[in-house]
Amino acid sequence: MKKELQERLFNKYPLIFQQKDLSMKETCMCWGISCFDGWYWIINRLCNSIQSYIDQNDHLKIEQVQATQVKEKFGRLCFYYQGGDKRIDGMTHLAEHMSYHICEECGSTENVGHTKGWIYTLCEKCSLTDERYKDWSLDIEKPIIKIDINNN
Repeated sequence: MKKELQERLFNKYPLIFQQKDLSMKETCMCWGISCFDGWYWIINRLCNSIQSYIDQNDHLKIEQVQATQVKEKFGRLCFYYQGGDKRIDGMTHLAEHMSYHICEECGSTENVGHTKGWIYTLCEKCSLTDERYKDWSLDIEKPIIKIDINNN
């Protein structure tokens, strides 16, 4: 993820990303957010949902979520963390599942598929216009859901 997008998340959610300055012996967040920019908005919405839920439910005594690693693995977002509760587990699982249908490069949900070999989740346009993916074929799936990424 571009440094400026990563810093925006770190600044917006300092409690979630409080491990970002720890050493590699203490956390994997020292490596930053390891995915492409297309997933910025889903990570942003996930963090917003998590922090809002924690802040609005003081009476439940939910342990503050701290991200321990955020990365792409097998073409899917992986958001590892400490703290939270079962509802936050559900939020995270949903975001991770949705990422498998969202282009890692641009965030599109149109004509999204997965590359062969090293697995990336890409829209057809990104797979054809980016030199890194030209030799790889995509299995385009019909979108399961239509997501409006401009609806803030």
